[in-house]
Amino acid sequence: MIRTDETQFSSRTYTYYYMADKKTAVGFDQIMRDLKARNFAPIYVLMGDESYYIDKIADFIAGNVLTPEERDFNQNIVFGADTTAVQIVDQAKGYPMMAEHRVVIVKEAQAMRGFEAIEKYLDAPVKSTVLVLCYKNGTIDRRKKLVPKAEAVGVVFESKKKRDYELPGFITGYLKMQGVTIDDKSATMIADHIGSDLSRLTSELDKLLISLPQNDKRVTPEIVEQQIGISKDFNAFEFRDAIVNRNIFKANQIMKYLDKNPKSGSLFSFLPLLFNYFQNLMIAYYAPNRNDEKSVAQYLELRTVWAVKDYMIGMRNYSGMKTMQIIDKIREVDAKSKGLDNPNTPLGELMKELIFFILH
Repeated sequence: MIRTDETQFSSRTYTYYYMADKKTAVGFDQIMRDLKARNFAPIYVLMGDESYYIDKIADFIAGNVLTPEERDFNQNIVFGADTTAVQIVDQAKGYPMMAEHRVVIVKEAQAMRGFEAIEKYLDAPVKSTVLVLCYKNGTIDRRKKLVPKAEAVGVVFESKKKRDYELPGFITGYLKMQGVTIDDKSATMIADHIGSDLSRLTSELDKLLISLPQNDKRVTPEIVEQQIGISKDFNAFEFRDAIVNRNIFKANQIMKYLDKNPKSGSLFSFLPLLFNYFQNLMIAYYAPNRNDEKSVAQYLELRTVWAVKDYMIGMRNYSGMKTMQIIDKIREVDAKSKGLDNPNTPLGELMKELIFFILH
């Protein structure tokens, strides 16, 4: 089932690692807890399309396993394009000098040649060595021996790109760790404006943290508007709210604003948001008791009753038949926006056509 509660997902839902004595998938937070407790594995295979978490783990290992004095003789950080697996194994087999551990980190490991040498090394890895392979923009084929061998003796971590609906939850969790609260509207405003580049997103959040007064650690729409430059009145959150409540004036007002101010947000970035909402609204119609908020929330697998209110309102404003027609229309507009059966209709006109269809 697809869930679109944009604010209710924690940062533990998208990254996993496996250890020899733990067969259950564990999140990024658990990996960091183990590292901070100095429970090091002989190998970390960090792979996936989301580089942010790969970098966070690798940087922590580089900065914390050894003291500054120990790193000169015991830490090697190389790039995959500049080395081979044979050379890495030679470094990994070395014993630490006046230190407890030896650290070997391979950045951009996807460019490295000859992984077979590492496969053989994992038959008997040196326990004092912490070997880290940062394999970005993809994953290592699990049918190859490297992955199961690494799982048997250490950590294999896959970092996946976050989906749009997960971003507000990530923002909320990131700020919570800094002792800062943020309301749902503000988190959604930031997520829609910045997108899924987590490095850029956390950079903007760090700037936001600096701007907060010492006596008030809350992020509000007004602060987001001032510090990040997102209109608190003309944004994706307000646009979705206008559609849900069938507020024709407000929806058209926001659409016109965004059409004239493309830097504030792309109208077509709202297509997935609208599709997800109406798709879930269609599912809500099949809930065993669609008149009960708790029943619908459970059926949609939403974390809070607050999140289901938009679907209760939607079922009052849009019939099941109309919802099906809207879903088809969104698909049609999406196809036309990509040039299918659309020789010359401007993108802005397509969006106006869609909004008119939804609201009338």
